[in-house]
Amino acid sequence: MDLTPYVDHLRRELAVAADASGDEARALAERLSAPLESAARLTLLNVLSAAMSDVTRELAPGSVDVRLRGLDPEFVVTPPPAPEPAGEEREAVAAPVAAPPAAEADDGTMVRINLRLPAHLKGRAESAAAAEGLSVNAWLVRAVSVALDGGGRASAPGRGKDSGGRGFTGWVR
Repeated sequence: MDLTPYVDHLRRELAVAADASGDEARALAERLSAPLESAARLTLLNVLSAAMSDVTRELAPGSVDVRLRGLDPEFVVTPPPAPEPAGEEREAVAAPVAAPPAAEADDGTMVRINLRLPAHLKGRAESAAAAEGLSVNAWLVRAVSVALDGGGRASAPGRGKDSGGRGFTGWVR
């Protein structure tokens, strides 16, 4: 989404207001145009992010994310998963990730956290998200959900069950 027309409109409105007050006000308006452009873009981005948060609440479990590409925002829509097939079809289709239990369903409240990943992990996360057609945010939310719901936890080292009972499972650093 190109914000330039909106920012240009604000500049024109500022110039019209300054013209009514004379040369000194016009010069001041010209000096304020550049800093106001940054503030206007940030304000518009905040408004769009808040609106997409509302849309995401209505679309749950799907989502709409706002990404900044250069100076302009772009929307990434992650549709809700397709309904699960019934009966015999369910056995033929393996779901890659289970949905969170109904008792812990999202109440619509969204929170923001900062996550700092090493560059090599960030690249791998982006690749994995792209391979599944998800935004990185949606992919991370799903990964955290699976890990917390038990789908991603490894058993204690040395207690895994393999064919001969001789192997180890767990995390290693």
